[in-house]
Amino acid sequence: MAAQPAEIDPDLAGPDAFGPADWSLADLPAPPAARGFSALSVIGPGVILLGVSVGSGEWLLGPAVFVRYGPTLLWVALVAVFLQTVLNLELMRYTMATGEPVFTGFMRTRPGARFWAAGYVLLYFLQVGWPGWAGAAAGAVFYLFVGRLAGPENATAVQLIGAGMLLACVAILSFGRHIERTLEAFNWILIVFIFGGLFLLCLVFVPGPVWLSTAAGFAGYDPATRSFEWLPRGADWFLIGAFAAYSGAGGVVNLMLSSWTRDRGFGMSRYAGYIPGAVGGRRRSIAHVGFAFPASAENMRRWRGWMTVAGVDQWLVFAPGALLAMALLAMLYVTFVTPGVDIRGLGIAAQLSDSIALRGNIALTYLVALIGAWVLFKTQLDILDGSVRAVTDLAWAGSRRVRKWRGGDVRAVYYTVLAVVVFWGIVALGLSEPIVLLQLGANIAAVATVIAALHVLRLNTTRLPPALRPPLWRRACLALTALFYGFFAWLWLMGGILPNPARGFLFTFLR
Repeated sequence: MAAQPAEIDPDLAGPDAFGPADWSLADLPAPPAARGFSALSVIGPGVILLGVSVGSGEWLLGPAVFVRYGPTLLWVALVAVFLQTVLNLELMRYTMATGEPVFTGFMRTRPGARFWAAGYVLLYFLQVGWPGWAGAAAGAVFYLFVGRLAGPENATAVQLIGAGMLLACVAILSFGRHIERTLEAFNWILIVFIFGGLFLLCLVFVPGPVWLSTAAGFAGYDPATRSFEWLPRGADWFLIGAFAAYSGAGGVVNLMLSSWTRDRGFGMSRYAGYIPGAVGGRRRSIAHVGFAFPASAENMRRWRGWMTVAGVDQWLVFAPGALLAMALLAMLYVTFVTPGVDIRGLGIAAQLSDSIALRGNIALTYLVALIGAWVLFKTQLDILDGSVRAVTDLAWAGSRRVRKWRGGDVRAVYYTVLAVVVFWGIVALGLSEPIVLLQLGANIAAVATVIAALHVLRLNTTRLPPALRPPLWRRACLALTALFYGFFAWLWLMGGILPNPARGFLFTFLR
């Protein structure tokens, strides 16, 4: 039986202490079986992250790219999802080894806790502080009730529907004993019903040549021209950069996986606790510092088992699911929507539905609009929880005063942050069209991924015991992740490989 950790002393050194001197020592809990159907009861964080990825890059930005440029850019999604999966597993490595969310580990590195806490809160605000998913879902709901795409004259109606969706997210996050398990349930519904529905639509309506061109697109090959087209000429780098960043999850969204892993109880997180719901959950305090386990033969055997669990969660759920969703939606949009058009606007979430209606398939029109509304609403739910959870973890680990507030009940911190974020979200819905907000956040995600990949590389190769550190090939992949996303961030900021003042976002911003 695993030894239990010593009681956490609230006066221990904070997370910016250099070294794991404040970690409690305990044996690593035994991992669950991850074979056959039993694996379904084990996985969880990857299911939530997959649901987020479907609602951002796959459902909105991917289709906007494929309709305009064709499916040859699917190679970007393939590379992005592979690199993100490696990044995700390294995030899970740290949390399973220590029981800490990765933000606590970040705050242990120089220049210190305050610097990194402020920096990551800022990144969260810049990337996901814009409730574009609720606004896009509102466009699909508008289509369901009115029967046409929302236009500029309907901006107020879309904003009000989006605000209602944010409040609905608050209601869902307030009920249930365990918030992370609630999100898992919602995302299993997404995977089973929505993926099945999209696959059936493709089987019935997508012609063979489109299947072929979509498969070839993962290699950047265009069967029509018999050539490789890696990047389109005269590309809209604001759109392409956003697509690259949100193929999969992207930026601070990947970092949310660490907190969900902690709340799921993977590895040493079994000792850490979790954030409960306001209604149905009991008052709870969670550990603000981590744990360590002796490198005994039994603990190392268990560690390999936990890494297998994490691998199943990512390589068998997140990675193939993200690529499958991207491919299915690419085929449907290429089949039904006129090639070359710019579908970005208030009604982007219902664009596929409207195009199906023009073909006379009225019954399917509303089914697809309903699927779109559900996917995007559920994505906003996950994003809202993940960002609030991250800020809560940063504040909880970094401030003794926060840990003592309201008697050490972590729910008070979580729901206070949630109230502030939702209030700002309702205001932000009126600032611009949802797709513009999403593209802005997605391009920020590219910058955030560069920072996060290098930070995780530094953390896992310096703070973890040598036996738990990543192998060389994974370290190389983290460096490649920074280079890959840095390339697309450069294209967006500079307007191309060579700086172009007429198209680069940085030059526009400076003007």
